[in-house]
Amino acid sequence: MGTSTSDPAPWTAARLKAEAEGLGFSAAGIARVEGGWPAAERLSDFVAAGFHGEMGWMAETLARRKHPRAMWDGAKSALVVAMNYGPADDPLPALKARGNAVISVYARGRDYHDVIKKRLKRLAGDFHRATGAQVKVFTDTAPLMEKPLAALAGLGWQGKHTNLLSRDWGNWLFLGVMLTDAELPPDEAGGDHCGSCRACLDICPTNAFPAPYQLDARRCISYLTIELNGPIPRQFRAAMGNRIYGCDDCLAVCPWNKFARRAAEAAFHAREAADNPPLAELAMLDDAAFRARFSGSPIKRSGRGRFVRNVLIAIGNSGDAALTPHALRLLDDADPLVRGAAAWALSRLDAARFAAERARRLPAEADDGVREEWGEFKSA
Repeated sequence: MGTSTSDPAPWTAARLKAEAEGLGFSAAGIARVEGGWPAAERLSDFVAAGFHGEMGWMAETLARRKHPRAMWDGAKSALVVAMNYGPADDPLPALKARGNAVISVYARGRDYHDVIKKRLKRLAGDFHRATGAQVKVFTDTAPLMEKPLAALAGLGWQGKHTNLLSRDWGNWLFLGVMLTDAELPPDEAGGDHCGSCRACLDICPTNAFPAPYQLDARRCISYLTIELNGPIPRQFRAAMGNRIYGCDDCLAVCPWNKFARRAAEAAFHAREAADNPPLAELAMLDDAAFRARFSGSPIKRSGRGRFVRNVLIAIGNSGDAALTPHALRLLDDADPLVRGAAAWALSRLDAARFAAERARRLPAEADDGVREEWGEFKSA
């Protein structure tokens, strides 16, 4: 994969993109980064409205996020690469199997940061050695807005759900960026092809879109299950269903997925056989088992406490009394986040047992959050 740096052929923009595709990227495009940046105003509005929730790093790095050159003043061009992570099947039908967990498609394989960064660094290194141009590589780990940059580079457009989508690949694309001080000819920016469609807005279980092209992350199940540190707000728990890590509804329903294809990269479907494991199985994970099971997965970063919290919300939504013993057992968990979620799950599965356990446990419970789940519970 890729071409040796001893190859005398010039590193034109066309060759740079061809090399990217030779390394397994599904698409590549080039944007100039010296001009204006309309995405800056949208980002400022997003933060000003408080839509970022507990993601304080978005406000803290706002100045650097407002323009690619804020990351590196010498940057002139950006190579944006995309890698398809499309699933083998539509993930939405799995939501009907309430006793099984639904994990977002992006998290079912190896951590995409590891897969993309290694190849992008190889490409950037070859380009630097051949041309002398300076380069910097980013894979969603720095305050750089990849999605608007990808649209500017012609890889697609940001849909009404604010995610990047493509007429060639649908909604399932991971992104990476190489900034360079080389002056490369840009590709034509992607146009918006959403039209009057609002399928992504209407399917959202928690009404997280206050308007087309706007996301209130505080209501988004992906934010709630991955980013939120504390208890899930009660108003959103029932709507979560059996989604325990992320949410694909707005992506999966998009009509442009008629062009989606299963990921060619094996690392992105490495766990495909266990995409929707039983909730009972996941509820049994202690910290060591959680770390072992999700080694190399983005799920590991969330930590066992938040993950089992999500599993318990799904157990409470399952309507399956056979899962009650798992809620009861986790009432004794060392993590108060887990204990509180277990109390809520029990209240949904067995109201009489909830009342009995409340009378027994509430007086001895020291954590205010757990006490609230026991003492001020209101059906949701």
